[in-house]
Amino acid sequence: MSGKFAFPALLSLLLITAIAEAQGVKRTLNFSIGYGFPDVDKKYLPDYYGYSRGSTSQSGVFTGAFDYRFSRRMSVGVLVAHGVVSAPYYNYYSPSSVPDLTARLETWSFMIQLVRYIPISLRVVPYIKTGLGFNSWNQKYTDAYGNENAATPADVPDFARQIALGVKFRLSERAGFFVEGGYGKYIVLGGLSVKLL
Repeated sequence: MSGKFAFPALLSLLLITAIAEAQGVKRTLNFSIGYGFPDVDKKYLPDYYGYSRGSTSQSGVFTGAFDYRFSRRMSVGVLVAHGVVSAPYYNYYSPSSVPDLTARLETWSFMIQLVRYIPISLRVVPYIKTGLGFNSWNQKYTDAYGNENAATPADVPDFARQIALGVKFRLSERAGFFVEGGYGKYIVLGGLSVKLL
């Protein structure tokens, strides 16, 4: 199966399985916030002929999510992620400590996510998360004086995705923390989770 169809097929399978077991289960609404190390955004920084790219700096990724847990093993929700990546560019032919160009990519990602829980105990719950959605980008290119530069913009994707393996640790009936490792908008993420309803 090609990668183009793998995510939708996995989401469909998880959803069908969850609906079958959702009868008679107490439903909850949860909110989580997290901070992690971004994954793929830095690879979208462009390369320019005659320029060398300096050290990449990244901020975030910051996440916020609402999840509706409608069965013991499944929840569906919305994930929002925000991150910034930037890098200086130096002219090959006139070396200087001041960059000739600085590129900055800011992204907001909005995804529908499905979480498949593996409840091994009341306190520790491993899970698999899959998310699909879209990116909203803001690109900014400035010269050495901070003025807008007419550099060719990066070719950035509209499609956002995330797959992760995680563990949630319950501290109380209503609160806990989580740790995830994955691919997409982040490679490692940690944060807090609160049960709202």
